[in-house]
Order: sequence, then C-alpha cells, then structure tokens
Amino acid sequence: MNPQEYHFKLPKKEFDKTIKIPEVWYPGVKKYWERCTTRRIFNPILGIKGIVIHATAGHSSAGAVSVMRDRKGSFHWLIPDEDEPEHGQIIWATVPETLAAWHVRNSVKHPDVNQGKNKTNHWSLGIELVNSQINDPFSDWQVKMAADIVKYCWSKYPNIEDVVSHAKLDPSRRSDPGVDFPWKTFKEMVLDGGMDDLVAFEKITENRLSNPDVESHEVIDGDVCC
Repeated sequence: MNPQEYHFKLPKKEFDKTIKIPEVWYPGVKKYWERCTTRRIFNPILGIKGIVIHATAGHSSAGAVSVMRDRKGSFHWLIPDEDEPEHGQIIWATVPETLAAWHVRNSVKHPDVNQGKNKTNHWSLGIELVNSQINDPFSDWQVKMAADIVKYCWSKYPNIEDVVSHAKLDPSRRSDPGVDFPWKTFKEMVLDGGMDDLVAFEKITENRLSNPDVESHEVIDGDVCC
C-alpha cells in the first residue's frame, strides 16, 4: 500500500473516557517547548480534528528529540523501537496536547482531510514512531501503541475525525510512516469492533455527497483558517 493513501475517518461514537496510555514525559523536554511549539489558534479541545502518523527516519528517541532541541520540529508523542529499553514499557510524551507541535508544514493540506484546510499543526496531533523507514519493520507493540494513542484521542476530542499519514499531507517531501507500516492492521486496531460504525458513517457521507439537499449537521467550531 502506498503511504500517500494512508488515511481513514473516525466515525462519531461514544467512548469510555477513562482510556489511558502509558505516557511519560521525555526527560528535560519541557525546556524545548518555547522554541518548537506554538499556541493553538483553535480551541484545544473542540478544534482538534485529526492525527498525523509519522516515522522518525532515525534509530533512537534521543535522535528524534534532538530535532526539538534544534528548533526544527516537534510532535506530541514518541514511540520507542525494539532496540530501546523503554520499548514495551512506555511511550514518550514530548509536547502538551494544548500546544501546536511543528510536525507538519502548516502550508500543506489535502482535500480529503479536514475539508482541505491548511494550518495543520493547529488542528492536529502528531505521533512519531522511531523507525528508519529502510527495511525496518515496526514492532507489534509500536503499532498497538500508535493505535492506543489514537483511541485515547478519539475518546477525548469530540470533533476528531481524520487519521492520516504525513506522506498523504506532504507527498512531495515525505513518505512516512513508510511502506513497512502495517496500515490495515493499525486501522483495524483503532476501530476495534467499530467497523459497522465506520461503514454506516461512510454511507452517510456518500449519501450527503450524492444528495446535496440532505441537511448537514456538521459543526465547524468557528475555525478561522481557510
């Protein structure tokens, strides 16, 4: 499967609000926030519309966090690989969810994602998986943790809808999370028995597109981006 096609929609659904993830703040990361994050221009709860899946193109969590230190980018969570002692135990929290991390160029957009709006960092959350993207399979635990983070966000943010790859949003520059990422398995883990809801959601969406006179109840939440 082409990473530029990695994308699915989350149907509206009530979830257990007690979903937890094994996140721990990466040591010393707070001192980088001022140089590699921005205050969101949208409401931190209602304005979150999507999650972007990345791979680091490196071999360590420390290497990924160095990008934050050097003011080149940032992300909300970092999932260690099997060569790191944290693998199988914890995921690193790196940026508060209330802040916009610099994980995607704000100018990029895609018509399939959040109505084609740009300023992606302000309405999204970013998940990085430590992976070189070169003949480097993701571990089962990494994929499960990525799915669990998405489910955690899905339970917390009422308007979240898109789960998408970096490659789809910025295909001329990025290919992550790469061809080795098991997107189909990941999607099934996220939906976890919710496939019937997804099918129903897609049928409703298709019906609205083919019947423009059908009333839409979508809430835009006062987005100022266009």
